[in-house]
Amino acid sequence: MNEKFFSLPAEKQQAILNAGYRVFSRNSYKNSPMSEIAEAAGISKSLLFHYFHNKKELYLYLWNKSAEISIEVMTRFGCYDRTNLFDAMELGTIAKLEIMRLYPDMSIFTVKAFYEKDEEICATIQESYHRYFNLKADKTRLNLDPDQFVPGLDIPMMYREMYWAAEGYLWEMLLQGDLDIDKVEKDFKKLIVFWKSIYQRKE
Repeated sequence: MNEKFFSLPAEKQQAILNAGYRVFSRNSYKNSPMSEIAEAAGISKSLLFHYFHNKKELYLYLWNKSAEISIEVMTRFGCYDRTNLFDAMELGTIAKLEIMRLYPDMSIFTVKAFYEKDEEICATIQESYHRYFNLKADKTRLNLDPDQFVPGLDIPMMYREMYWAAEGYLWEMLLQGDLDIDKVEKDFKKLIVFWKSIYQRKE
């Protein structure tokens, strides 16, 4: 990546990122030409290649940027500071919905990138995802009070099961078309109530 990208005014940088998220969120990696991204950003293709040497470099930068934004928003909402998992999940839902509302193309891009099968980027995305997931899971588990759960529960497995279910739900919603944020909010609240009924220790 050419460091001159960072010398651009913030609005120019954001225009390029927005264009990348928009094009990649609507197409597969293979079917997202750099020329279309450049046109959406209002710059020439040669200039886009001046900032990012190839499509893979741009794609991975967008992926890492989306992770940074997600962590920043989740941290700002205090999602990693709660000792009650279900309180943290409710905050996490609010934070994720905020991300979806503020960055709709980025949110769709992130889900699609996770399921992208192109050999050029698939392994790198999965490696990055697992690093990010393990970091987030470790942060959350460190703060959890085990007494809130039913006795003998495998807490790491429970956490993974809920996370996988949430990711699978978002992918299913994405396959149906653009994400309906109001429906996502309603369904996630139902999921949290359901998980509470299974995993939370009864008084």
